[in-house]
Formats: sequence, structure tokens, C-alpha cells
Amino acid sequence: MTPLTPSQIVKFLDQHVVGQEEAKKQLAVAVYAHFKKIAFAKAADSEIVKSNILLIGPTGTGKTLLCETLSKALGVPFVTANATSLAQSEFVNEEIEAILQRLIDKAAGETERAQHGIIFIDEIDKLKAISGQSRSAAGESVQHALLKIMEGAPVKLKNAGHIDTTHILFICGGAFVGLDEILAKSHSFGFISTADDDNQKVLDRLNARVKPTDLFEYGLIPEFAGRLPIVARLESLSRATLIRIMIEPRNSIFNQFREILRNEGVELKIAPLVFEQIADLAMEYKVGARSLRGIFEELLTPALYLVPDHPEVRQVVFASLFENPRYLGASASQVGVDKTV
Repeated sequence: MTPLTPSQIVKFLDQHVVGQEEAKKQLAVAVYAHFKKIAFAKAADSEIVKSNILLIGPTGTGKTLLCETLSKALGVPFVTANATSLAQSEFVNEEIEAILQRLIDKAAGETERAQHGIIFIDEIDKLKAISGQSRSAAGESVQHALLKIMEGAPVKLKNAGHIDTTHILFICGGAFVGLDEILAKSHSFGFISTADDDNQKVLDRLNARVKPTDLFEYGLIPEFAGRLPIVARLESLSRATLIRIMIEPRNSIFNQFREILRNEGVELKIAPLVFEQIADLAMEYKVGARSLRGIFEELLTPALYLVPDHPEVRQVVFASLFENPRYLGASASQVGVDKTV
């Protein structure tokens, strides 16, 4: 059971995940309430009514990272699964059992600890109806297969063991492309008169909320959507946010490579322009933060290739993404090194 308050959870998330402030708050409150309900149910010897979570946002906006970081903050085992892989499997129930077994493995074989873990199922939107069909048969079968464990039930595993999913928190994620069009058509509360700006803000929040009927129209079966009462939306990443992602988090890409070169006795200096250029490229690729690491590693490849063989280098300077780095010695003068990679 987590002793952390929602604000403490958000503070931990802020160290590793840039932006998505509203989603962080929703996740923190949902998780806090989840563990409080477990404690209450055990004390009162009653059953828990679980509130699983749905994260909606474009690819590369941090859904998996948020969930993984959340599990670290709580100190609970965490595994990810992919809804598309489940839909492609002939043996869905066996795949689900394998996910639960991985959760036990993450808990070092401690079933009791695994029963308070988190399972993140990505690309849940891929289970929707396709190509004008009423629903994808495979997608609907996966939704039905997930219903029981998401609500909470004892599951028998292949090794003859059992795991109870009653207290496992399920978080589903997806891009849900096209959902905005459904939201635009759905009923709004704009006709209600408001007395002040604060009331209007509440109505605006209600209007922006994804409703169960929106998910039904998108292609999720009512029973499945009903297992995901908490819906948090992640925003597309701006250019400024992409730059912050490269620099600010504790384990940011920049900090990782700066530490690698520091261990070689070399200082890494990257001009602000370079981060802006990388962010511009990432914006063109349209996959959010996922492309940042690849671009950054390509930038650093020449330096990482040369530095280990040139102990006279004390500083590597990148002034532009489209220029070769400068290699400086102890006196801050240019060092003549072979720049062929």
C-alpha cells in the first residue's frame, strides 16, 4: 500500500516525465484512491470496486513512461502488454496468463506482492471496429477475455499456481485516432447557465471529458469501457516540450551522454540551437518523443567513436546538428583528430 499522497506522486513523476500536468494529477489521484480502497476493503472485510484507468494520447507522448515511473514511485511490480499482439494470438487466454506470470516474475515470485502490481496494456484502441465492420471479431474476443481479470478474479496459471487480480491496477492506453470527431458530435453541457468563470471552467472540463458512449461509438464494447471509468488525456508534445525532455529529467538523453563522456574525462557541451534542431526533426517525424534518442545518438556517434582513442581531448562542442563537433584539449584549443567515422 502506498503511503504517498497524490502531490508526492506527482512530484516524483515530475522528476522523470516532462509536461502532461493534468494527466499526472489524474493518475496520482486514481492510484491514491485505488490503494486506499484496498486498505478499506481489507479492514472492513468487503470487496473492492476497482477503478482501472484509460490513457488517451498520440504516440510518443509518454503513456508507457508515466506508468513505468508510477510503478517505481509506488514500489510495485509492473509489466506492459500489447493489445495488438493479443488480438493476433490464437490463444488469447494463454497470452493473458503469460502476462500475469510475468508480473509474478517481476515480483521475484512473490504472488502476494504481484497481486498489488500494475499492468499496462498499450494500443487498446486497435481492438476497435475496422473497415466498416460492426467490430473486429478478434478485437472483441480480446476485450471479452480481459473483462474478467480487469474486474478481479482468481486465475489459474500453467505452473499450477494461482493469482488473484482483484487488487491489480490495470491501465490501458491508446492513440484513439478519430475520437475527437466523435467528441465533437457528442452531447455537451453548454446549455447550462453559469454564474461565474469558475463554473464555466467546470463545464468546459466536463465537455472535454471522454464519455463511455464515445468509447462505445469508437468500437469498445460497453462492458469493457465500463471497466475503465477513469480516462486521462495526454497532450501532443510541443517543440518546447521536446527540448525540455532532452534536458530536464534526471535520466534525460543529454545527462546520460554527458555522464558517459565525463567518465572519459571529457566535458560535453551542446549549444541550445542543437536541441532546437533535434526537436524540429522530431516534430517532422510525428512520433512524439520516440525519435529523440535516435537523432541524439546519431549526433554523438562521431564523438563516442573518437574520444576513447584520444586522451588529449578534454571537451567536445556541438554548435549545430549539421556541423562536425569541435574537439578541444586542456588549453581549450582545437585538437587535431581524425574525424572519419
